[in-house]
Amino acid sequence: MTDIKTIEQHQCRLRRCQRCPDMQGPPVTGQSVVSPVMLIGQAPGNREIELHRPFAWTAGKTLFGWFARIGLEEDHFRQQVYMAAVCRCFPGKLDKGGDRVPTREEIANCRSWWQQEIELLQPQLLLPVGKLAIAQFMPVNKLNDVIGQRHRIEVEGKVRDIIPLPHPSGASTWHRTEPGISLLNKALQEIKRHPAWKEISAEC
Repeated sequence: MTDIKTIEQHQCRLRRCQRCPDMQGPPVTGQSVVSPVMLIGQAPGNREIELHRPFAWTAGKTLFGWFARIGLEEDHFRQQVYMAAVCRCFPGKLDKGGDRVPTREEIANCRSWWQQEIELLQPQLLLPVGKLAIAQFMPVNKLNDVIGQRHRIEVEGKVRDIIPLPHPSGASTWHRTEPGISLLNKALQEIKRHPAWKEISAEC
């Protein structure tokens, strides 16, 4: 079984990554955690780069509020769940406002990092947050079609459970209006019932 030292060595290599010249670093990692649950976000914002941790600002408050509803407050979540992302550096701002979406090349450059993490941790449950993250594992046209369900999909050679979540951005209204409110609640209840979630919740 993978130990903390192996994860720390992996993250040390990750934080030195400079594959994408248009991305703004340093790469962000979560805590070195050996967990049966892995959260995969989209990409850090400028605040996350400054504070050196994922979901460190407004969207994070919303996200951790969701998990508090099913038994894990933010501090415990960070200690119990491995936090990854599609891209680990900040893509930068658009001229018209908002964050730039990473290019296909940038997504491909960063893919090996979360693939290695899945190989190391062998998580039972994956929680992709946001459409970009969900799309790494399954086709997603509309969030309504995938959120609120547990999907069993082969990832890195093994069938795993995936429970997608919407992005908690304040700019998005999906999770604050129906059917998003109901589908988000269904997704959270699916997470709460999952054996991997029960395992980490029991440790708190």
